[in-house]
Amino acid sequence: MTDFSTIYKLCLLTVTCCLQASSSSSSRCPAVECWLVQDHVGRRGATTQEKSLLHISTDANSRDAASEQIPSDIDLDTVFFITDPAATLCHQSLSPPTRGSVQKAQCEISPFLHQPSTLQWVAPLTVSGSSPVYLQADWFSAALLGLNKQLVISSIMRAPTGTKDSNVILSVSSRTVSVQARLGEPVLLDCGFWVDPSSPLSGSGFAVEWRYQFRGKGRLVLAYDGKTDRVADTQEEGASLDFEGLHQKGNASLILQETKVRHSGTYICTVHLPYLQAQVLMELEIVEPPSLSIHPSPLPLAVPGQTLVVQCEASGFAPLSLELSWEFKGADGKSRPLDSASVTGHRQAWDGTYSQSARLELDTSSLGMGGELTCVAVHPGGTRRASTSLSVIGFSSPSIEDSMAMVGVALVLYGLIKFVSWTISSSGTDGADKVEKKEK
Repeated sequence: MTDFSTIYKLCLLTVTCCLQASSSSSSRCPAVECWLVQDHVGRRGATTQEKSLLHISTDANSRDAASEQIPSDIDLDTVFFITDPAATLCHQSLSPPTRGSVQKAQCEISPFLHQPSTLQWVAPLTVSGSSPVYLQADWFSAALLGLNKQLVISSIMRAPTGTKDSNVILSVSSRTVSVQARLGEPVLLDCGFWVDPSSPLSGSGFAVEWRYQFRGKGRLVLAYDGKTDRVADTQEEGASLDFEGLHQKGNASLILQETKVRHSGTYICTVHLPYLQAQVLMELEIVEPPSLSIHPSPLPLAVPGQTLVVQCEASGFAPLSLELSWEFKGADGKSRPLDSASVTGHRQAWDGTYSQSARLELDTSSLGMGGELTCVAVHPGGTRRASTSLSVIGFSSPSIEDSMAMVGVALVLYGLIKFVSWTISSSGTDGADKVEKKEK
């Protein structure tokens, strides 16, 4: 009985150890290779860049720095041990690449300078004007871009002064790094954030700001003051947030009810805490394929050697990138390109879309008895085609149908000639008979 009890205890101990090991393993995430970017000492405006490594875990108690492997080309002073309870930095797109793979996640980490914001919708977060003792530490910001642009993350981390043991305090992320949308459709730009609930800054409120940039110009889209629960400013009609999800789940995603061409550009989602801010960027492109029309349509009947002027109009497309060309499909079913087309410049409509024309001078001498003429438009939104029929009459090699028609016409003409000839001969004979009778 004693032996059985001992075996039972050993089994229980083994299972417990396995569960603890499994729990410890699951709390760790793959190490992320990163670049440590810092200001260059003695050179204003210059920076230095060193290889770095981020060892990430979701539980500080499971961290075992001694067991972590550090590559020989990375200095120990540039290794960070980061605790991320939300596991935002544990996304699979940030995992090390497989052996032989060239692509890998992008990462930069740099010192972060905390300071109060002067924006009107952020200023209430630091209305007291006195910085808490909590801010007396080393602060870092990390920006990461996952493989294939699956995820972009911006995290603010706090480390006790002089250490590299950092805790994530604020993370902002997006799963819509690059988005394409059709004209007039609603679109959602994802932005989520997480705040460490144990941080003294978490109870002081937050603010969310969305901005737009394109070709060096920017504008505010929407600003929300989470402390007073109000939209502080909005300069984009049809832009909104899910306010319930914003407070309950940290869902700061921007909703555009009806996309327009002018919405193409870079969007910046910024989340503010007292003295802290993190932001992610994402690209939105409005892609609308062209509508095609051919003029004149239908094409008039043509004869060999005649030159027809045909125009293809592409309208309502965005962005500008467009290639227009012509194809001809003969009676044998084979298609071939036509190279004699001239293309006009772009014209912009009131709604921001573009139009363009291709003009074709078509020589019918080499087109046989005709076929199908097609205008082809190649655009980022897809390839579009418009076709019309072309008929050439009187060509040198008649078809069987035309030959039969010609034989039929010849027979009719022959019959008509015989009839006329018979009629004339009959009337001549009758006249001669009458003359003979008079003479008698």
